[in-house]
Amino acid sequence: MEKTDAVVIGAGPVGLFQVFQLGLQGLACHVIDALPQAGGQCAELYGDKPIYDIPGIKVCTGHELTDRLLDQITPFAPHWHLGQQASMLEPQLGGGFLVQTNRGTQLHARAVFIAAGVGAFLPRTLKLPGLEPFEGTQLRYRLDDGESLAGQSLVVHGGGEDAVVTAIRCAGAPEHLRPARTILQHRRDVFDAPPAVLEQLRALRAAGLIQVAIGVPSDIEQAQGRLSALLLTTPEGALLRLPMELLLVRLGLVPRLGPIADWGMALERKQLVVDPATFATSAPGVYAVGDTVAYPGKRKLIVSGFHEATLAAFGAAEWLAGQKIPLEYTTSSARLQRLLGV
Repeated sequence: MEKTDAVVIGAGPVGLFQVFQLGLQGLACHVIDALPQAGGQCAELYGDKPIYDIPGIKVCTGHELTDRLLDQITPFAPHWHLGQQASMLEPQLGGGFLVQTNRGTQLHARAVFIAAGVGAFLPRTLKLPGLEPFEGTQLRYRLDDGESLAGQSLVVHGGGEDAVVTAIRCAGAPEHLRPARTILQHRRDVFDAPPAVLEQLRALRAAGLIQVAIGVPSDIEQAQGRLSALLLTTPEGALLRLPMELLLVRLGLVPRLGPIADWGMALERKQLVVDPATFATSAPGVYAVGDTVAYPGKRKLIVSGFHEATLAAFGAAEWLAGQKIPLEYTTSSARLQRLLGV
């Protein structure tokens, strides 16, 4: 079990700024997020879309904001536990908390900060009898960058932009990484994606690099303990068999509060109730910020989350120290400048 001053649950913009504010208080952090990269909802849903209401930045995308925040927290060298969901929070008799993830990571933290937004963003699953045991092997919800699919027959399931872009990337990958066959599978031959993306799909279909299979998944076939085919019911009611080695499901993400709801803290309409002076929850030593919290006047804005993270860091630092902490400014404080490496 690793020991740390603080665990931040959630690596969206507010969680990242929480790391920065805790760093200014001299508190080291470990960060947990269910997604395999930082950025949270901002990067996943608004990665390439403009954001206009970040102070001092006229316009930036979700990815650009994430990159700026990651650069800002570099001096504090947080420890990352990405692709993991916080599954347990348990107060310890000697003080602090045991935080455990669904992958078995165990952390002992003096304080915990929940910046989970509307919940952990998890992939929407495809539910078919007998399919679940193949998850992580032949059933995937995400591919690693540069992963080789050479020689495999790939079925990408989904009709949104995520599915279309994924199929395009796989079919257009370098030859040594490219699947032997790429099939984009959806219930109808209509896809929800920007015109430029749909034009790329049309060109790849015309070139024979992407096939499209229309129908509703109804069952799977197995052979010698491996997934061998996806069975579809076509709009005409016929049965269509798609042989494959890999099924990649891209149905988007869905937020789930998950285990946090069972950690014994006061909730109001599935949001954590906090003291707006310190953003402490009903559990001493546990703080919450961002879209996951409820208090009078709450506004679900990134800039509001930044304010909340600042007050939460001061509240926790004073709670841990057992005394009031004087306010310092990065412009004039030698201590803060040393922490920032300037």
